[in-house]
Amino acid sequence: MEKVLLIIIALSGLSAVSSHAERQYHFVYEAKTMSEAQRFCREKHTDLATVDSMEVVKLLNNMAGQYNQSAWIGLPDDRDSWKWSMSDPSFYGPGETKFRPWGPGQPDNKHNEQCTLVHSGPNATFVFIKSAMTWTEAQSYCREHHTDLASVRNPAENQQIDELLPGGYHYWIGLYRDSTNPNPNSWKWSDGSNSSFKYWKVKKPNYKGLKACVAAAFDNSGKWEDLDCGVKKPFICYGPVPVSMQVIKVRVEKPNGVDLNDQAFLDEMLVEAKKNLRAQGLDDNVQLAWRKQPDGQVFQKEEEKKKRDEL
Repeated sequence: MEKVLLIIIALSGLSAVSSHAERQYHFVYEAKTMSEAQRFCREKHTDLATVDSMEVVKLLNNMAGQYNQSAWIGLPDDRDSWKWSMSDPSFYGPGETKFRPWGPGQPDNKHNEQCTLVHSGPNATFVFIKSAMTWTEAQSYCREHHTDLASVRNPAENQQIDELLPGGYHYWIGLYRDSTNPNPNSWKWSDGSNSSFKYWKVKKPNYKGLKACVAAAFDNSGKWEDLDCGVKKPFICYGPVPVSMQVIKVRVEKPNGVDLNDQAFLDEMLVEAKKNLRAQGLDDNVQLAWRKQPDGQVFQKEEEKKKRDEL
């Protein structure tokens, strides 16, 4: 008679589990900034919550219970999707592609960028063009007659531009946001998910600061509001659904001429075992697997096991 250990792995069904995505959500009532909350979720679980369906919205509302304020979810606004018209990487020194001479409260997605300027080599010289144009027209003009719309790479160049231009007006520079981006506000889930699901409150998003993050407002059915990322709030993490494991001992009579450790035979037995367990009401989410012995085999003779235990 042969003996084997059959492992049954079952997914536990808790009230905070999203069934379609196999995620478990964790409501943390300790108030933290968005970056602090993200760090906590990544250390303790997986990440801040991704809310990608009405099923998850309803789940979080049920979790919130009597809590009627808002909590961070994993949706920050990536507002540094701006880039310079001049794309040649050799033109920029370390960190210069990220230099942003924003004014107070900018960008707010509604303003004209300052200065129509042009550069002509590593030691940039700037040319002020007085003709009024759209940004695209200005870009075409600069590329045809000079090099490109101006990139402002550092504070010294920003000062040079400031001294060149007449005051009291606005001028184009070469900083732009890609108009082909299907998500113009650049909201991106913290865990990299690409879900397009949105659940904004009326007239949201509308935060004008440089760093905006999203909280679910549980006084308004969990709808989303955009806030300063530095505000401290409770937050919601998610992680994998806990797995419970049960080991079942199985005894079988070895059929003549059959290698019980043959992979095809083992696979066939698992199929039959799952059919039998399903007939007894076992959930379809249950997974079956064989536990291998130290010698790499699944089955062993019972008398050999007894001798080994006695040693």
